[in-house]
This record gives sequence, structure tokens and C-alpha cells, in this order.
Amino acid sequence: MIKSSNAPDKVAVIIGATSKWQSDGANTHLIGGGPISDADVPVTARWGIGGALAQKFADESYLTVVTTRRRENAAPLAQAIEETGGRCMIVELDLERRESIAEAFAVIREATGVPEIVIYNAGYIHGRELPAGQELIEHVPEDIFETALSIACRGPYLIAKTVLPLMRAAGQGSFFLTNNPHSLRGRKRRTGESLYYPRVLMRALSQVLTEEYSPHGIHVANVIVDGMIDSPGTRIVRDGPHKDNDELLLDPKRIAEAYFYLHMQDRSCWTHEIQLTPFNRPVAF
Repeated sequence: MIKSSNAPDKVAVIIGATSKWQSDGANTHLIGGGPISDADVPVTARWGIGGALAQKFADESYLTVVTTRRRENAAPLAQAIEETGGRCMIVELDLERRESIAEAFAVIREATGVPEIVIYNAGYIHGRELPAGQELIEHVPEDIFETALSIACRGPYLIAKTVLPLMRAAGQGSFFLTNNPHSLRGRKRRTGESLYYPRVLMRALSQVLTEEYSPHGIHVANVIVDGMIDSPGTRIVRDGPHKDNDELLLDPKRIAEAYFYLHMQDRSCWTHEIQLTPFNRPVAF
């Protein structure tokens, strides 16, 4: 078990714990024109995958550290965790600033010791704001491309450089990356879709880290989430095949259970990539 003196036995760090599809999230404002209510949305779905992960590991008696750019973004999530008897710590972290990453993990290590698991769950919406007719790469501003590279490739690289040496010294740990089907094959960006080409680099990084750090007792995995995730915001865009069909939506609570399953695997039989897809949706390859 990884721990330091005066620290909880089990620590899980969720990078990107709040969703841009939450009731007051950026995507919800972009698509819906403003915030919406959390009414009738299960608490496990209110903050997307990150929120469900934080709640799951807290339910399993982990001190859950959630990172976000601004502390207030994660305050309702932390409150929800604490109301059910869990423990939660909020740390501000901006993945586009190297110094912010270093400062955040210095705070985490000082307060908790070496995390047992770190999940990189950061997302971005850049590219969704481009109107119809601007799907081609010639229309994508360079700042959108730079942000996508920063969050999908540079961010996990810098997080890995920060946490994996600590886990290697401890002889164990898990480092998981949340990815999407665009990591499997480059596809044309569609209207209302983010710029996802750099996700391929995230998958390649996961494969490299698997070869480098598995011999040191560190479980690295690329988790491909293939489908629309239930959240307050995604419920306002459920037209087409998703309309009135909850079975086409991925339940964040069940996604979090898949991550926990990966983390609990015996090292004699580790899974390094997993794809999560609703049963009645064609699988993307």
C-alpha cells in the first residue's frame, strides 16, 4: 500500500473531475444557451465521468483528490462526496501551465503522500464553436489546435513525468487515461465536435508508458469511452438516436466501476486498454 506518515492509506487523484456538460458547464452554455437544472439527474451523473470516478473511489474509502482550474467548479462535487461520508480534497490545476502542475502535485504529495492511483480525465470543447461549413482543417484556428495538443498530449505527458517516478519508487500504482474512439482512427471533424486528432497521441503515450513502467509495478491503461455520456447537459442535445432512449447513453456510475475494476486487477493479469460502449451502439474501430 502506498502511503506516507500521517496520510490516509489510500489516495486517488482525478485530473479533470468536473464536466463541461454539468448543469452550469461550458458545453451546456454553448449548446443550451445557459445553465440548466440538476433536477431528475442522479448525483453520480451530474459531473460526468470525473465526478462519478471521484464518488466511486470515495465510496471505496479512498481520500479522493479532485483537480480543477477553479476551486468553485468542484465545490458541489466535494459536498456530495462528504454528505455520503466520503473524503474529498480540491486542488486547483491548470494543465496548460507546467508550473501549475508542479505546484498542484507538491500540494497533493505534502497533504497525502504518493497517490495509489491517478486518472487523467481532462477534456476540452475547443472546435465545437465552429459553425457548419467549417469542418475542414483549413478553417481550424491554430489556437484550437494548440489547446487540443496541450490537453490531449502535453498534459498527460507532464502528469506522467510528475507522478510515475513517485510510483516507481514505491513499486506500485495505477495511471489511467480517459480517451475516446478518435484515438483509434483519424476521422473528419463534424460540426459541433471538438478537435480530436491529438487523442491518437494520448493512446500512443499510454502504450509507451505501459512498456516503460509495467516492469516497475505500475498499471497503465487507456480507457476508450465510446458514446454519449449521461449528464445534465447531454440531456438537452438528445435528438436523433438518443432521443427518449436512455440505453444509448453511457452511465457515468458504470464507467467509474470499470475504472475501479482495472485498478483492482492482479498484476499477473493486467488490462492495458479497454473500450466502453453501450450494448446497442455499433462499436467504433
